[in-house]
Amino acid sequence: MKLYISIDMEGVTGLVDSTFVDSRQHNYERGRHIMTDEANHVIGSAFQEGCSEVIVNDSHSKMNNLIIEKLHPETQLITGDVKPYSMVQGLDASFGGAAFLGYHTMAATKGVLSHTMIFGVRNMYINDVAVGELGFNAYVAGHYGVPVLLVAGDDETALEAEALIPGVTTAVVKKRISRTSALSLTPAKSGELLQAKTKEALASRERVKPLVPPDRPLLTIEFANYGQAEWAHLMPGTTLEGNRPVVSFQAKDILEAYQAMLVMTELAMRTNFC
Repeated sequence: MKLYISIDMEGVTGLVDSTFVDSRQHNYERGRHIMTDEANHVIGSAFQEGCSEVIVNDSHSKMNNLIIEKLHPETQLITGDVKPYSMVQGLDASFGGAAFLGYHTMAATKGVLSHTMIFGVRNMYINDVAVGELGFNAYVAGHYGVPVLLVAGDDETALEAEALIPGVTTAVVKKRISRTSALSLTPAKSGELLQAKTKEALASRERVKPLVPPDRPLLTIEFANYGQAEWAHLMPGTTLEGNRPVVSFQAKDILEAYQAMLVMTELAMRTNFC
C-alpha cells in the first residue's frame, strides 16, 4: 500500500516553544533535525512493514523544514509554499492510509503550542463539529476514502485524535505541562515508540474507517478580533455574523471548504494589532 505522511512541527519530540519552530530563532535548526529523524522512524518502519511507496508532505509554516538529504532515500518529499491544499497537498484516493506526525491540538484547547492554522483563530467548525488542523485534514483524507491510521504528538493531541477517529493508533511523544512546556521522551526513545506504533497502525488498519466529511459543509471561523473577521469577509461568498468576529462560508464540498479556510486565514493575518 501507499502511505501518506503529513508532518507538522509543534508536536515533535522535545519541541515546546517558538524557539524550536520559528526559523528566525535559535533552536530552529535543532528542531529541524529532530523533525526529520521523527519522519524517518515512521518511513523506515512503513517500508519494513511492506509499504510500496511513502510520500511525505512538509506541513509546517513555509513547509520547507525537513532536511531532504537526511530523509530515507526511498521516500518522496512534497516541500515548499504555496500549495493549493497546504497540509494535505498530494493526498488522493491512491493511498491506503495516512499518518499525521508532529501534530498539535486545536486552538483554545489544552496542548503544547495549541492553535489552528494561525494564532488569530479562536474556533473553527465544519457544520457543528469543532475542528483543528488534525480534524480538517482528516476530513480531506476521508473525502478520498483514506483512513488516518496514526497520529503522533502530545497526550492532548492523542485524545483529540481518538475522539475524532475511532480505532486510530496514537503515539504520545510528550505530555503537556503547559502550552509551552512538556514532559518529553528523548528522541531515541520516541524513535522506538514511533517505529512500534507505525507497525501497530499498519497491522490494524482494517479497523479504522475514513472520517467522511458532510455533504455541502458549512465552514465557520471565529477569529480573535473583529479586524481579522473583516479581512476574512473580503473573500466572496462569506457571511460576517453581526457584532461577533465570526465568518461563515457555505462550501460545495470539503475541498472547497479547505481552500476557503486557507484564503480566509491568510487574509486575516493582514490585521495589525497596534
